[in-house]
Amino acid sequence: MSAGIEALNVYCGLAQIPVRSLFEGRGLDLDRMGNLMMRNRSVGLPFEDPVTNAVNAAVPIVDRLDPAERDRVEILITSTESGLDYSKSVASYVHEYLGLPRSCRVVEVKQACYAATAAVQMAVAYVASGVSPGAKALVIATDVALVDERAQYAEPATGAGAAAVLVGEDPRVLDVDLGAFGNHSYETLDSARPSPSFDIADSDRSLFAYLDCLTNCFEDYRSRVEGADFATTFDYLAMHTPFAGMVKAAHRKLMREFTGTAPAEAEEDFTRRVLPSLAYPSAVGNLCSGSVYLALCSLIDHLGDAGGPQPDDRARVGLYSYGSGCSSEFFSGLVDRRSAEELAAMRIPDHLAGRCALTFEEYAGLLPANLRCLVPDQDRRIDVEAYEGILDRARIDRDLLVNTGTKDYHRTYEWLSYE
Repeated sequence: MSAGIEALNVYCGLAQIPVRSLFEGRGLDLDRMGNLMMRNRSVGLPFEDPVTNAVNAAVPIVDRLDPAERDRVEILITSTESGLDYSKSVASYVHEYLGLPRSCRVVEVKQACYAATAAVQMAVAYVASGVSPGAKALVIATDVALVDERAQYAEPATGAGAAAVLVGEDPRVLDVDLGAFGNHSYETLDSARPSPSFDIADSDRSLFAYLDCLTNCFEDYRSRVEGADFATTFDYLAMHTPFAGMVKAAHRKLMREFTGTAPAEAEEDFTRRVLPSLAYPSAVGNLCSGSVYLALCSLIDHLGDAGGPQPDDRARVGLYSYGSGCSSEFFSGLVDRRSAEELAAMRIPDHLAGRCALTFEEYAGLLPANLRCLVPDQDRRIDVEAYEGILDRARIDRDLLVNTGTKDYHRTYEWLSYE
């Protein structure tokens, strides 16, 4: 039985800041900007939170389902580092505003930037098992950024938004190679969110954990998939992207370890097999557990751009997902012209181009409210109209869900209507 991703979309907010503007505003060393390989990063607005990001990513997918198909969404899983409550899941709000059936299982999962892949694999296994023929599962990775000047060089790399992944029996976007995966996990504190208002990170520890897990994940993949070869099995690669420069270093490491390729050949291989996956991450920043799926979107929308297989060719993609703490997975699947056509309907390039470009002063002015996004205030009112100046500069072509505050700890939302 085939199982995999039937539909895929990302929502990366209404605003962005050029990375150079952020470097200059913070007085960071511009010589280090090239290491990030980033152009822009998405910036959440005070009325955007994990719920609005998730719903706004998933609405274009759900709206394309007919009533019978919507009724077959039997599982909704949100993965997030940005939980709103120690008990109630983000998924409960998302379920309500997407209008999914009451018979749907609703749950939230957490393992830093890996959790969405764990949820996708569980959803694929559920669909492939055949216990409920025709069933679908919706996995949504959704997060906000809690960074300011304390994050130093991590601040320009940290994005915000959500990736929505619909799993089913007709894998029009990614036909997952069932049983082809490799895992590696152990306990380490390379990054964490110990409170709802700030993150901590050990950049060196995180770098080494990411690279160590990648090597060991692929070793485990090879032990399960006879004849798997890093250089020849995969036409393309899409990886968790804390920043694009990290992915380039990871690719270079695996080429050295598993192929012995000369540096010039490794550079050509990176351009052909990996670079197409970095166009969107370089314009958004780290999307946490949605990061690898943002990279997959980028790859599919840029199939063949750098000399790789064209959309008419069926191509195998190797995917790597890493989450601090840590857990990781390398898996694979097939893409083709249907993948490109399905994703084109989401108009992701238009969405990214339509974000309002912030000045550093505007960005800095938003941070105090953004850093309180997850704080459980009993009562709070968010005046969406106060941000009309930014909204007027963003290109918005559909209704969007916005957070209007809390009432007795209960989050309140409204649809922002654009005719």
